[in-house]
Amino acid sequence: MSSIISQPNASTTQVVRPARSFQGSVTVPGDKSISHRYAMLAGLAEGTTRLSNFSTGADPHSTLSCMEALGAKVTKDGTAVEVTGTAGAFQQPTSELDCGNSGSTMRMLAGLIAPHPHTFTMIGDHSLTMRPMERIRKPLSAMGARIDLVDGHAPMTIHGGPLKAIDFDTPIPSAQVKTAVLFAGLQAEGTTSLSEAVRTRDHSEHALKAFGASLTRTGERLSIAGGQKLKAIEATVPGDISSAAFFLCAALLFPDSNLVLDSLGMNPTRAALLDVITTLGGKIKVLMVEEHNGETIGTIQVNRSPEGLKGAEITGALSAQLIDELPVLAAIAPYTRDGIVIRDAKELRIKESDRIALVAKNLKAMGAELTEFEDGLIVPGNQQLHGAEIDSGSDHRIAMAFAIAALRASSENVIHGAEAAAISFPEFFTFLEDLSKR
Repeated sequence: MSSIISQPNASTTQVVRPARSFQGSVTVPGDKSISHRYAMLAGLAEGTTRLSNFSTGADPHSTLSCMEALGAKVTKDGTAVEVTGTAGAFQQPTSELDCGNSGSTMRMLAGLIAPHPHTFTMIGDHSLTMRPMERIRKPLSAMGARIDLVDGHAPMTIHGGPLKAIDFDTPIPSAQVKTAVLFAGLQAEGTTSLSEAVRTRDHSEHALKAFGASLTRTGERLSIAGGQKLKAIEATVPGDISSAAFFLCAALLFPDSNLVLDSLGMNPTRAALLDVITTLGGKIKVLMVEEHNGETIGTIQVNRSPEGLKGAEITGALSAQLIDELPVLAAIAPYTRDGIVIRDAKELRIKESDRIALVAKNLKAMGAELTEFEDGLIVPGNQQLHGAEIDSGSDHRIAMAFAIAALRASSENVIHGAEAAAISFPEFFTFLEDLSKR
């Protein structure tokens, strides 16, 4: 196990054997999305922000490194992080801002740094240079930013300077685009407003308010006044529900499963997953719930309904809300009674990998029949999967999704590129081994 955690750049394989049950209690790492946002706003704020249960994934640590390059002071002690901010004045970095594998870092940080009078060049790994960045350039350019891309992709060079407010309607459901515009609007002249056709996760709104910013929502339109200053906070990052998704799906696979997830983020804009788990045949009991900085945190217990696994159809706005969880839902679809339909999820093709293609490839390798579409998959139920060589495509969510599918296969699976799990969940395979009963 240690090689996966201590050597995230080395290519590793992981053998996952079938299990007979899935039981235990676990606290998943801090939410990746919230960790990113707290780190960025802490870097801009005045004072020292203290964050407990900060994500252990590589991506938010790329954000912390960028904050240091911009003049913030960062200290780490296990999963506790302190960030002493720049009081609204980022410095000129002495080198490129390396976003690693993190699209969240690159897209959201672009909005945060664009109003500052410096030149910033943002780079990333090969996977990140394949992901679309024009969606960020368009609104920020409308605000007055000068942004250079290479055929719509990173590296991204931002020639920073004063920005003016805009009224913006997001053309695609993207919390990252929304966040970039809000972060820029916070520092622009005038009041920036933004509307979403499909409401996306609202961590940025809660984080901005926690750091002292004022923003308003009228229907689907958000407004934020420019010129606001941020103050440091103390906060605990809730457990990441996108990481918990893998274990929630694992608990569905066995009649006598019993899983307790502690200190889990249960933000309503992310909790659609819990509704789908219930639809499929999961029984979820909320044991405790409280609120911190606008974020709902709870402890839940998950079992499988005696009726077993049904099926689900995930389309439209629901696909956008579940975009990170779709790979693992598709991976367990063969074990359901009625199968799972996923449509309107074309965004999956431009994530860390083409996730639709890789899910289809690996399910077929395990013996499943399915139909692949440009925007999704139909995976029939009542199929028995066997062991196979799994290609993760160096994508953390693919590696973890097929580790879950492997638990009910007839023989062991070998997952290539298993080290990719460290992008979001370095402890994943250790926790999986602890919870899988054989």
